Amino acid sequence: MAFCTVSPAAGRWLSRMEESQGEDTSKPANGSLTTHVLNTAMGLPATGIAIQVAQLQEPGTQWMELAQRWTDEDGRCSPLLAPEQVKAGTYKLHFETAAYWQGLGHTSFYPFVEVVFTITDPAQKFHVPLLISPFSYTTYRGS
Repeated sequence: MAFCTVSPAAGRWLSRMEESQGEDTSKPANGSLTTHVLNTAMGLPATGIAIQVAQLQEPGTQWMELAQRWTDEDGRCSPLLAPEQVKAGTYKLHFETAAYWQGLGHTSFYPFVEVVFTITDPAQKFHVPLLISPFSYTTYRGS
C-alpha cells in the first residue's frame, strides 16, 4: 500500500516507496493474516467487532478456530495469524456485526459476516478488509 507524505525540504509529495528507498529490503518475505473493518454508513472505523479466524480441516467440513480478536478504535486488530502460523489451506473470517450495530442503536440485516478464502502461498501477506453498513458489506484482498 502506498502512502504519501509531503517532503518539507522539497515541498512535494513523496510516496512511501520513495521514502523507504534507503531501507534494507533483503529480509525474506513473511506471510501474515490481517484485517480491518470500516463502517461505510458513517465513514468511520468499526470499533469493538469480534473476529474469529478458523481453518478448514481437510478433507472434511470441520473448522478449527485459530484465533479471536476485537477491532480497536482504528477498526484494526493485531495480526490474526503470525507468519509462522500461516499455512496453505482454506480459511474463514467470522465478523460479529449484529452486536456492533446494536451498540450504535441500529438493526442489521446481517447478524454476522463470514469471508472464506484460500491461501496457496503462505509466504505472502494476506490483508482481508471488510466494509460494512447495516444492509450491505463488501470485502477484497488488500495489500
